[in-house]
Amino acid sequence: LQKELLKYKQEARNLQGIKDALQQRLIQQDASVLQLKQELLRANMDKEELHNQNVDLQRKVEERNQLLAEYKKELGQKDRHLQQHQTKLDEILRQLSEANYQQVDLERELEHKEALLAHCMKREAEE
Repeated sequence: LQKELLKYKQEARNLQGIKDALQQRLIQQDASVLQLKQELLRANMDKEELHNQNVDLQRKVEERNQLLAEYKKELGQKDRHLQQHQTKLDEILRQLSEANYQQVDLERELEHKEALLAHCMKREAEE
């Protein structure tokens, strides 16, 4: 009986050793699982932060695109106004040029008439 008892005690010690080893392994696995969960949580938080940044950047791009569209519209309107003013300026310059030609013609005509008048007065004085 004593031999059997010793045998069972030895078997119990072996089983206790296996149990302790398995418990130690389970503790290590739990620590690994906990570490993986923490890393997953950090990764999810980083992913969420990146998503939020992406949404913010997309909003900013949309706002800038709207501003760009408004600026293009304003620039188009200013180009049209500039074109209208350029057309008016060209017309005024053409009219001014015509007026200058008319003025030159009138000045020539005046000089000619003054010369005729001087000639006539000279002739009258001679007579």
